[in-house]
Amino acid sequence: MSLSKKDIADGLVREMEITHAQALQLTNDFFNQIQTALAQGEEVKLSSFGNFSIREKSARPGRNPKTGEEVVVSARKVVSFKAGPKLKKLTQVG
Repeated sequence: MSLSKKDIADGLVREMEITHAQALQLTNDFFNQIQTALAQGEEVKLSSFGNFSIREKSARPGRNPKTGEEVVVSARKVVSFKAGPKLKKLTQVG
């Protein structure tokens, strides 16, 4: 199962007794703040959850799986997430 923004907004409606439109706006604003910070190169730290950061990946050799042709995968920036200790503890199996 996956969790969508709509699911998060539905949970806010139940927990906070606000309208669905308000909950959806709050959810969108929250994620927009994270996107903006990451786009500006800032790290996003969410206490008890984890950290989002931008990581540079260098160019590397790759292969087209369909044709087997060798290609160069270009250098790029990617978003990286590192779970915090409390989240790790909640998600441990066993």
